[in-house]
Amino acid sequence: MLNKRGKLCYCMFLILIGIILSFNSLQAENDYPIIFVHGFLGWGSDEMGGYHYWGGDNDLVGYLDSLGYTVYEASVGPVSSNWDRAVELYYSIKGGQIDYGKTHADRYGIVQKPEAKVYPGLYLEWDSNHPVHIIGHSMGGQTARMLQFLLANDFYLDSGYSVPEESYLLGQSNLGWIKSITTFSTPHDGSTLINLITTSIPSLQDIIAVAAVTGTNFYDFDLQQWNFKREKGERWLDYLERMRNHSAWGTKNISAWDVSLEGARELNTGLVADPDVYYFSYATTSTRLDPRSGRHIPDPGMSLTYFANARLMGYRIAYWSDGTATDSTWFENDGVVNTISMMGPRSGLNGPDPIAVYHPAEPLIPGQWYFMGKLNYDHKQIIGHKLNSRRGWKPVQDIFRKQCEILWALPQ
Repeated sequence: MLNKRGKLCYCMFLILIGIILSFNSLQAENDYPIIFVHGFLGWGSDEMGGYHYWGGDNDLVGYLDSLGYTVYEASVGPVSSNWDRAVELYYSIKGGQIDYGKTHADRYGIVQKPEAKVYPGLYLEWDSNHPVHIIGHSMGGQTARMLQFLLANDFYLDSGYSVPEESYLLGQSNLGWIKSITTFSTPHDGSTLINLITTSIPSLQDIIAVAAVTGTNFYDFDLQQWNFKREKGERWLDYLERMRNHSAWGTKNISAWDVSLEGARELNTGLVADPDVYYFSYATTSTRLDPRSGRHIPDPGMSLTYFANARLMGYRIAYWSDGTATDSTWFENDGVVNTISMMGPRSGLNGPDPIAVYHPAEPLIPGQWYFMGKLNYDHKQIIGHKLNSRRGWKPVQDIFRKQCEILWALPQ
């Protein structure tokens, strides 16, 4: 039997539990799965011999899963266009035989339904009654926006709009399947790095870095739609050389076009914010202004891999095809993407998407971007790569944990 003091303590305990449960129910307005989408030259959880795209030596997705969040890690083509990557993302989540669309396949001379690309699906229940949140890093943010565009529209085989594409994704509109899109370090308006180096091949530094980590195994450029695959026994460097010289780089159906200034403008003209989707953007920066020269130079905490890129982007002007040019506001960067480009899509010919600064106390509304601020990390440190004493793992964990809290607090 409990005495009066014991009964009082027990009652207080019950009240405390009630408060905690009430608080949690207020915070978790939904429990929709959160899908992580990697960027350019990224990889899936079964590649790279256990070295995680999301976390590096640590497992960011596993950490969030341990907190009770429902999280999945998608794998899409590391150098493919956002159209191809978005189609792959759809089937990665929903499952099934991939279908890039007949019109798209005919336009670019690719295989419409590569036999090797059949997906088991991460979340088979996915539909308008079971939507998802998407978190994309770098080009993964563009890919998420492209997927929303493909879901919201229907596509046809003829100019008379009478014969639809046969796939469930492309042949009809599928509204309400995506609850939110969060982007980290995404080149929404493109990256001047691509324009300043070349628009036909990707950053050699990144490819060499991948080769150094993977050696001769564990990595695939996933270009079966281009009839491109690694031959049995083929050396990594030969595979890389064939990829670099592939005809795909001369088309618009490749990553280098989509992340260029002109390619991003074309995407932004068509991929406008959906009125029913919540949008969040995080920017990264790892340069600082040199007052003597007016240039941006690498911050001491930046990974050495990106120093040359950062210096080049920190003072060079790049141009769109109509002759308009970037200015000094584009100099700040994270070694791969200009910081100003990460805030949200603004370069579309029909005007920018609405962008507001995020304030925790203000109610969130769909259909506009919430800029979550600038983070002092380079392009890969924000996802846990090459962290140092200045930029550790725990703060990265906290950034993603807090964003997941925001997502699950969104209304159903």
